[in-house]
Amino acid sequence: MRINEFHGRAVKIFILDHIIAIVLILLILFLSFAAPSFLTVTNWLNILKAISMKGVIAFGMTMVIIAGQIDLSIGSVVAIAGVIAAFACENLPGMSGMSLTAAAIIGMLTAVIFSGGLGAFHGFFQVRCGMPAFIITLAAQLFLYGLAGIICGGFPIAGKMPDWFNHIGVGRVGNIPIPAIILVIIFLVSFFVMGYTRIGRAVYAVGGNAEAARLAGINVMTTEIFCFAATAVFATIGGFINSAQVLQATFNFGRGWETDVISAVVIGGTSMTGGVGRISGTMLGIIFIGVIANGMTLLDVSVYMQYVIRATLLFCAVLLSIFLPKLKQKIS
Repeated sequence: MRINEFHGRAVKIFILDHIIAIVLILLILFLSFAAPSFLTVTNWLNILKAISMKGVIAFGMTMVIIAGQIDLSIGSVVAIAGVIAAFACENLPGMSGMSLTAAAIIGMLTAVIFSGGLGAFHGFFQVRCGMPAFIITLAAQLFLYGLAGIICGGFPIAGKMPDWFNHIGVGRVGNIPIPAIILVIIFLVSFFVMGYTRIGRAVYAVGGNAEAARLAGINVMTTEIFCFAATAVFATIGGFINSAQVLQATFNFGRGWETDVISAVVIGGTSMTGGVGRISGTMLGIIFIGVIANGMTLLDVSVYMQYVIRATLLFCAVLLSIFLPKLKQKIS
């Protein structure tokens, strides 16, 4: 009888640990019958391409949330990254006579350095001044949207990037979209950093208890700066992919992306209270969000209902992150 009880508890814990994966499998099965084109290779490649922009950012956001913080500036970083790159392509060749390729590279490097510095700024002020990350990044969000609008004059900068830049968003290697390849690369890098490096362990420690981490010799400020800077750089990469896909850049790109990114992270099992989360879980959450969006499109669900469903998913995911540990504790 005790053996049966033990196996019963093990099964229940397994189900709770893999609840999102189980729901995703059921969702895929439903959509495969409801929409015949859902299970095609072409459609799944389209899903990977669609989730790539927000997906790369979600890996950085996972680090920030595990560290016990939040970053609301990622959408505006997407906007200004594309605008800086496009502005450089539009103006530098005429001003200095350099090639379009050189101008694009300078613009992209400038965007990466700028966003990385911005992330460092967030981490510094959060730790040194004790300012809530919510306020710091919200202020940065408004500032960056305004700055991007000033740079582009409130109008899209279109058709100025070189062809190779456009391939970042629309190109393929064989039949695989380049954005999907970038997503996998960022996933592998993030997975390695968080699972097998000292800074990754420090992120978990700081998110679990910042004061205890400090007393253990962990540099809390360096850890926070790393998380915010990584997220900003990943958002810059997402901005490049986005601008390359639509062949233009403007100040309002990325607006509202925070909701989907945070949803993917929380659905993947990362706790909003910090200290708990996995990069692999975030990848699962990204795919879950992508399947939902793709399925709603194939089933011709209205745009307004899609907002309702996305909001409901975020709410339910947060509830799961709160109650699952308690349920597991009761079962154990």
